[in-house]
Amino acid sequence: MSKQTYRVCFCFQRRFRLAVSEAPEDIKKLFEQYSENGIMTIDGLQRFLVEVQKEDKATREDAQKIIDSVKHFHRKGVNLEAFFKYLFGDINPPLASLGVHHDMSAPLSHYFIYTGHNSYLTGNQLSSECSDVPIINALKRGVRVIELDIWPNSTKDDVDVLHGGTLTTPVELIKCLRSIKEYAFVASEYPVVITLEDHLTPNLQAKVAEMVTQTFGEILFSPGPECFKEFPCPESLKRRIIISTKPPKEYLEAKEVKDKEDDSQRGKASDEEAWGNEVPDLKGSHVANYKNDLDEEDEEDTDDGDKSQHSLAPEYKHLIGILARKPKGGLDAWLRVDPDKVTRLSMSEQKFEKAVVTHGKQIVRFTRRNVLRVYPKSTRFDSSNYNPLIGWMHGVQMVAFNMQGHGRSLWLMHGMFKANGGCGYVKKPDFLLNAEEVFDPKIKLPVKTTLKVTVYTGEGWYYDFHHTHFDAYSPPDFYTRVGIAGVPADSVMKKTKILEDNWLPSWNEVFEFPLTVPELALLRIEVHEYDMSEKDDFGGQTCLPISELRSGIRAVPLYSRKGEKYNSVKLLMRFEFI
Repeated sequence: MSKQTYRVCFCFQRRFRLAVSEAPEDIKKLFEQYSENGIMTIDGLQRFLVEVQKEDKATREDAQKIIDSVKHFHRKGVNLEAFFKYLFGDINPPLASLGVHHDMSAPLSHYFIYTGHNSYLTGNQLSSECSDVPIINALKRGVRVIELDIWPNSTKDDVDVLHGGTLTTPVELIKCLRSIKEYAFVASEYPVVITLEDHLTPNLQAKVAEMVTQTFGEILFSPGPECFKEFPCPESLKRRIIISTKPPKEYLEAKEVKDKEDDSQRGKASDEEAWGNEVPDLKGSHVANYKNDLDEEDEEDTDDGDKSQHSLAPEYKHLIGILARKPKGGLDAWLRVDPDKVTRLSMSEQKFEKAVVTHGKQIVRFTRRNVLRVYPKSTRFDSSNYNPLIGWMHGVQMVAFNMQGHGRSLWLMHGMFKANGGCGYVKKPDFLLNAEEVFDPKIKLPVKTTLKVTVYTGEGWYYDFHHTHFDAYSPPDFYTRVGIAGVPADSVMKKTKILEDNWLPSWNEVFEFPLTVPELALLRIEVHEYDMSEKDDFGGQTCLPISELRSGIRAVPLYSRKGEKYNSVKLLMRFEFI
């Protein structure tokens, strides 16, 4: 079909010519540079791979595989059409296919870990159903930390999983455990941590111990009650399940504090819509006023050391692979590094944002040896999320997210854990582990490198969306937003011009992004369709870890709001580090 018709009213129609995807001028020039008489030979393609795509180890065999893949009739080379087909094809992704390539022999505290929050909820935090389905979905995506809130059931003789004090409908704990066992290692062989928020009596704890032991058997990591001097490494824990919790007495104390916090925050609107609001800025505005009231906060879920464990069922106590603690005494006590043992500490999003103002370097120092978990504030009823970079740039391993939602913050989370083969563990940059000098996130550093991004063209919307999805009366008016999520000095968003009435937009625009901390930076890409009278329509998104971004001209597949890959929608882009 060469033309497309839109009905404007019952007696009038508009017809638009359908363009054919064509190589941009830059691509044509590059083809001419590396080809002879309209054909790019194996040698020419190999030179292109080395010089433009920066694939230093590319061989003639690699070039031949590309020629074979585009099914071109000329076995000894490719013409412009076949060359463009290769560039825009699945064989040319933006991230290197390296598999798991980080050093996995360091302690667990040396990794960012893909972490879920209230992993059993299917929707909002107040009234959605509890189920094992979101747990399964998270594990399939590569999430490595699953959170379960465990409560006595209505007859007090069994254990349910639910969000306490809400209208969420429960799911049986045993069902969740069995699903975790079945799907734990589908996406990754590396360990799955189950964090238990425990509201049980000792007799039900004993029942949980029996369930967990029988369900997981030999794959359960049970080191006993002793504290580690250093956490084991992910490599040694492959295909193991680890239980992490703290004694129930602490939760009883915490509930009163949490109720007070909830009452004080109730009625405040969430700062992120279902998908549309921008990722919160980290340049200081949201934490500037917290210094004064930090010391006035109640001490949430503190413990008295061994005294708080007197009611623990012994079988249950022996299940705990990573013991969570929060000693009395406020932030200074919480963040004190014990050279003889390591622990896991949990902190709410609000408390963490306040803590980084006065204790930023202490948090970085603490997270070199110990594990810190930050979870969303209790007023995120819609299961939205916060900016994960505030956690990562302070060394936080478990930035806990509501995985069942969607939105820009969650897209960043998905992007970060595309790194290291999608195994759910990403090695922290060396500067966050340096024992000699503690990284200070507040200090602006010199530019290390500059990423130059060219947005050429896009395609696929015509096949993945109905022809009136974006506009009932004409083809869509697309523009692309591209930018960086990272430390405050690096974070920025820019956008292309709007191209009207075109299913195959060709922007051919160049952007430059100076990077002071490229190790933590993510490339954000979004496509929108301009709407003069209403909110702009969504046309796809992706986030890519810059540490694994391939130089050269690449086909960048786009994803839906929920993070599901479109069948056909993608952009042709060029990435250069200058």
